[in-house]
Amino acid sequence: MRIKHNKKRNTAFIYEALIVEATLAILKKNEPRQQQVFDILKRHFRGGTALNSDLNCYRSLYKNQNLSISTSKRILNETRLQQKELDNDIIFKMQSALLKDVNKNLGSYVFNNFVPNYKTLATIAQMFSEKTTPKNKIILENRLLSNMSIEIPRQEYEKLDNVVLKTFIEKFNSKYDSCLLQEQKELLLQYVSSFADNAVSLKVFLNEEIPRLKRALEEAKKFDDIRTDQNMIDKASLIIDKLESYAKQPISEGLLLTVLKTQSLIKEIYTDGDSSQNWPWRK
Repeated sequence: MRIKHNKKRNTAFIYEALIVEATLAILKKNEPRQQQVFDILKRHFRGGTALNSDLNCYRSLYKNQNLSISTSKRILNETRLQQKELDNDIIFKMQSALLKDVNKNLGSYVFNNFVPNYKTLATIAQMFSEKTTPKNKIILENRLLSNMSIEIPRQEYEKLDNVVLKTFIEKFNSKYDSCLLQEQKELLLQYVSSFADNAVSLKVFLNEEIPRLKRALEEAKKFDDIRTDQNMIDKASLIIDKLESYAKQPISEGLLLTVLKTQSLIKEIYTDGDSSQNWPWRK
């Protein structure tokens, strides 16, 4: 079954592409571009707008996984009802304004950003479309239920094309090799790969990386230039608390950004600009 899909009219794809762009801007320490992305997100996805409601419908389906069949069906049915109540003409106009904003202030190449769960987003958009036949809607719904449910085998669904993934990784390393730490590249590549193994490898990586960062910050609090500065002590403690809070939460963009920023902070604290210095807590 092949159905045409326009990713620039997929609200969730645009949102995820912008999240990727913001992440890359943070990693490159490009604060003006980072702020531009955040401003666009705030302008177009603020609460109460049709675009925000449309995004929430998508997120109800692609953010929910490992659920029972009955729960998955109830979520799917409720999401369809809510999405039908949205005014497609208003959404189209708001998408057009968003696309114009992105093209003008960021550049159209933002839409070429690698969004790992693209296939799922396309499936949801096709299911929502009024142009999709009843038969194809049922097929698409079954795909989504397969993705959401623990009772249906997942390995045939949402496989990342190994060639596509390999090409992305090569381009990623080539473009950001000079501005990313090795552990940051590892984290992002684990994130990209996570959609192929239900985030198992990413969870394993974070379960090791977060405790490492917490230990590093605790040790840093003993440094002379930090232990004598209460403000820095408080900030270090705040970061540690924030990292600990993520232990009870699902993996999110916020968690990844916090880890990426903390990795950079730790590098600066322990090396003072000298990348050749060994970190004492590393294995």
